[in-house]
Amino acid sequence: MDREQHSGGTRGTELGRFLRACRARLAPEEVGLVAGGGRRRTPGLRREELATLAGISIDYYARLERGTETRPSPSVIDSLGRALKLEDDERDHLRALAALAARSVPQSPSAPNRTVRPGVKLLLESLRPFPAHVFSRTGDVLAYNPGGLRLVAGLDDWPAEQRNIARYVFLHPGARVLFDDWDNQVRSCVNGLRALAGMEPDAPDLTQLVGELLLKSPEFARLWERYDVKGHTYGRKTFHHPEVGDLTLGYQTLQLQGSPANCMVVYYAEPGTPEHDALALLDLAADESEHAPRLPPNRQPIEKP
Repeated sequence: MDREQHSGGTRGTELGRFLRACRARLAPEEVGLVAGGGRRRTPGLRREELATLAGISIDYYARLERGTETRPSPSVIDSLGRALKLEDDERDHLRALAALAARSVPQSPSAPNRTVRPGVKLLLESLRPFPAHVFSRTGDVLAYNPGGLRLVAGLDDWPAEQRNIARYVFLHPGARVLFDDWDNQVRSCVNGLRALAGMEPDAPDLTQLVGELLLKSPEFARLWERYDVKGHTYGRKTFHHPEVGDLTLGYQTLQLQGSPANCMVVYYAEPGTPEHDALALLDLAADESEHAPRLPPNRQPIEKP
């Protein structure tokens, strides 16, 4: 994961890194400015343009980006959010980064919670045939019902400890075929990891995963540099599934009380629709596969005469 060494430390530079990324994504025309004044060396707004729009001095804004100013007031942060035309998720992230930068004593990375309570597992089972799974804060698949695993076609090819939704969408060969909106799917994965990195840039579980994906996936590296943190917690998603064909499902993300870093994602379809029938078939196939006898390697079933 990238690092910058300034007197403000990691906490201050993370705020500056986010401001720079947002500034680079915003064209002058989007804020009513004429794109003139000489050739631009970098995309997006210039520092002085953003400072003027936010009503702060250029020098003060430059210190914010460098990480040497770590105590911006709430009014300054709100002005920057308006000037950058940030959406709600992005504004919340900007405020959280500002609060983090202002802390006199940095917090140690929190230990990831990978515990799935028995009651949550019971809920997963009761949701059948709707596919559902529980993710950790970095997207590790911690628990699932039969359809929840089967819906993500090919995920069961990997050992349990490698099953991570971000790793799957970027590195599994079946992901581009499975997701009709693969581009949106990968952006959503990166956005969640980027938001977490802003709060806990040194968390070991995060740095290990991000380091792997930066090394193995150019698409991940490109999206990581954008520093987008917009989230998607509900909506509809279309799958091209190798077992049950094309289906469009609603989905809802639920935060788990008592384990706030973990979430449950549930997919659903209206009863009586072809999608609901497909989910019932997928659930049945997954259940049968789960209980099928396992043969040793290189062994074939004995045919009866």
